[in-house]
Amino acid sequence: MTGVGVITPIGKDVESMWKVLREGGSGIGRITHFDASSFPTKIAAEVKNFQISDYVQDPGRFSAAGRNILFAIGAATEAVRTSGIQDARLDPARFGVYLGAGEGQQDFPIFMKLVSESLRDGGIDLEKFTQAGLKYLNPKFEMEQEPNMPAAHLAALFNAQGPNLNCLTACAASSQAIGEATEIIRRGDADVMLSGGSHSMIHAFGVTGFNLLTALSTHNDEPTKASRPFDKNRDGFVLGEGAGMLVLEELEHARARGAHIYGEVVGYGTTADAFRITDTHPEGRGAVSCIQMALRDAGLGTGDINYVNAHGTSTEVNDRVETMAIRKALGQDAYKTPVSSIKSMMGHLIAAAGSVEAITCLLAIRDGVIPPTINYETPDPECDLDYVPNHARESKLKTALSNSFGFGGQNISLIFSAFKG
Repeated sequence: MTGVGVITPIGKDVESMWKVLREGGSGIGRITHFDASSFPTKIAAEVKNFQISDYVQDPGRFSAAGRNILFAIGAATEAVRTSGIQDARLDPARFGVYLGAGEGQQDFPIFMKLVSESLRDGGIDLEKFTQAGLKYLNPKFEMEQEPNMPAAHLAALFNAQGPNLNCLTACAASSQAIGEATEIIRRGDADVMLSGGSHSMIHAFGVTGFNLLTALSTHNDEPTKASRPFDKNRDGFVLGEGAGMLVLEELEHARARGAHIYGEVVGYGTTADAFRITDTHPEGRGAVSCIQMALRDAGLGTGDINYVNAHGTSTEVNDRVETMAIRKALGQDAYKTPVSSIKSMMGHLIAAAGSVEAITCLLAIRDGVIPPTINYETPDPECDLDYVPNHARESKLKTALSNSFGFGGQNISLIFSAFKG
């Protein structure tokens, strides 16, 4: 990796985010994007004071773009700048984009207007609904909702004419994008890939959906303490938003231009639970085999992992099953390996979570600092690993494993290492 960039609830650039992570801060507060006063969950981790004009010279070009696109542009601008590839003589046909980006932000008021004008005898008159849609919906806005649009915009902004793809595998999406972008470079189809993810679901539809699944914390009175991965009293995750972008580059290509190298992707595992849509397999079979696959790909043993950046959502089931999976995959070495979840500080960025966590792994290796799991107060007997509670820890790191497990039984594990020179 030769470039990194983020837009997060705790920092709109990599070093600002890293400072808050090291200090154990929090970006969680009351929802301001819409009136959530009647919702069971009234809190989220919002990106604050974000302006696309800080990143592009023609902000009007993106007037119909959703927050997911704007976040992607912001994070990618930093990643490309730190990589220096704009000053290099790249072959644009060998420069691609692979994202794990979610759908655009839904316009709830417009949707309710369509419904209200289409009601008839307790149901929806589809003809009236269509007429209202033609009257009120903006075709450009609707086009920008599509999940492929962030990747399309980034390709145009940076003249990336190579492979261009987007996957939307729920909470595993951006980690999968990084893994697949790595494979594209490995097989020789690109020299450089801009990869990562972007998402915002802090809107009425998103919060309603997760509330219906009973997945969100309702710890509304103390927002900064609501996300408490692996703690016995956890009651659900906190929704976040943002983007993380990385420039992945073939090693000799990076060396030839004298690029700074943040670290290497050395292992990639991808599996499916093949179980239920929203329930993790109770024995963690997909997660276990995913971690094992990444270890094989990296040529590493269970004792070679110095840090696990956990998926760590703060839900009762995820944290218990992920702990079980780490124990099964790493054996007795699991008890020697520190594990932490940065979702305790910035919430769950859904499709963007894995990419921001990948960048966190690179920073942890660079500085020899493991970010903490904050709000860890009451140990859970079923979660019995070292979760780096409440305070960052200095530790010399050579490798880091990052897990991302999504709805649908999607499992991704990535292993990063320090650049060996």
